[in-house]
Amino acid sequence: MAPRGKKNPAQAEGSAKEEFIRRFKANPFIFIGTIVILVIVIIAFVLVPAIVPGSELGGARDLNFGSYNKAPISYIPGGFFAQVQRNMEQYQRSSINESNYQMMTYQTWRAAFEETVIHTGILQEMKAAGYTAPVKEVDREMAQLPIFQENGRFSPVLYQAYDDNTRLTLWRQVEESLSEEHYRADITGLLKPSREAAFIGRMASPTRTFDMTFFSVEDYPDSEIIAYGEENSDLFRSTHFSKITINSSEQEAQKVLNSIKAGTSTFEEAATTQSQDSYAEKGGDMGIKLFHELSAEVPGVEDREKLLALGKGEYSDIIKLDSGWAFFRAEDTAAPIDSSDPAALEKIRSYIRDFERGRMEDWTIARAEEFITQVQDSGFEGALIEQSLEKRHFGPISINYGEVELFNTLSSLSVGELAGAAVDENFWKAAFSTPLTTPSAPLVLGSNVLVLFPLEEIQADETVSQNIESLLSSYWLSSNMEQTLRSFFLNNEKLEDRFFETFLKYFWPQE
Repeated sequence: MAPRGKKNPAQAEGSAKEEFIRRFKANPFIFIGTIVILVIVIIAFVLVPAIVPGSELGGARDLNFGSYNKAPISYIPGGFFAQVQRNMEQYQRSSINESNYQMMTYQTWRAAFEETVIHTGILQEMKAAGYTAPVKEVDREMAQLPIFQENGRFSPVLYQAYDDNTRLTLWRQVEESLSEEHYRADITGLLKPSREAAFIGRMASPTRTFDMTFFSVEDYPDSEIIAYGEENSDLFRSTHFSKITINSSEQEAQKVLNSIKAGTSTFEEAATTQSQDSYAEKGGDMGIKLFHELSAEVPGVEDREKLLALGKGEYSDIIKLDSGWAFFRAEDTAAPIDSSDPAALEKIRSYIRDFERGRMEDWTIARAEEFITQVQDSGFEGALIEQSLEKRHFGPISINYGEVELFNTLSSLSVGELAGAAVDENFWKAAFSTPLTTPSAPLVLGSNVLVLFPLEEIQADETVSQNIESLLSSYWLSSNMEQTLRSFFLNNEKLEDRFFETFLKYFWPQE
């Protein structure tokens, strides 16, 4: 029997495990950070007495990789940068081989650099706030370091075995780790995870399952394209001009035009040698353009109309453009577009797509509304068959605007027609306000008009919300806060990042 008042080894081990679990559950974000720092300290002063072998860098030296708020981010043997780098190198050693050695080396050093930047930034924030870790707290944590433990108790003999410089360095490391831990605890405290976790946990319910059909906006028929072209024939008049642009002055442009009219130079020669636009190499030839396309070349409506009034071979006056001064030569008279030509028809379609897309969407919505009316008579499946439409099935899905990773996401369902729906408020409103087994109102999404048909709604089991709440409290919020911290320090204007040039100088093979 074990002596009264003392725990046997099994009891002690069990108690230690319980304490470990309790501290982890209480705040995993802080606890994990503390463990990582502790491991770094152990590795730096027990396992790795020499950080930079002379064979690699020609002897131990300090390497400066930049600064944060003027504080150097340097690799100093025994320093924080060196500790983290060595720790990461040992962690990845099993995956390093001859083919990936350089890349893995770069990754471990870059990661160590970034951790050092964050560490330095946090310490500066705490210093600016006037915080210093209490001496008694540092002493207490110092005494609990494993390297000073013997039979589960602090050993003065082990402590005295280290020289004063090493003990002082260890003390400073512990002091910094406590300051960093305190900073992270304050930041994490702002999260109020219990409230947010409970709120987000409830977002898991309800879930809905859907059938869906869709109508492509691009099915807008040629008959509608032709009708629009005939109604707006002026926009699609075919033109062919050549152009010379002079950037220096209107007088210089007039001088060039006069020389062409006088016959001292040809239009093509002047365009090649003096024009300052993209048509110069083609002798000024702009190619065949529709009237509405001229707006990119000639902003003024009256100027464009004057150009169309030119006869074949005639020259325009000097016209002021955004890029300078220009004059044109009509290579042919304007002519109405031939809507029977597939290429011309595609040009009209392109115009409608870019400037009159509402017409295409209205026509497609009308098709969807006809389908919805037919559903009332034939049912959803019957209407699909009668109109030869495709069906998509997806779900179950909860309201997950923005694709929060804690819940099922639309992108994970692999339904191409739902691309962009995750951040479309109208989609979520239609999906969860439409009564079950009833077609939704037509919904424009990208190049399609959707009709949703909610099949089933399920209230999630309470344990689902509780599990999400637990996961959120223990990991997700802390993970996102860590990412936010990294972004704050690594993208801060106080950071002078010279990592690549220093790494390249000392580690990359030089030819």
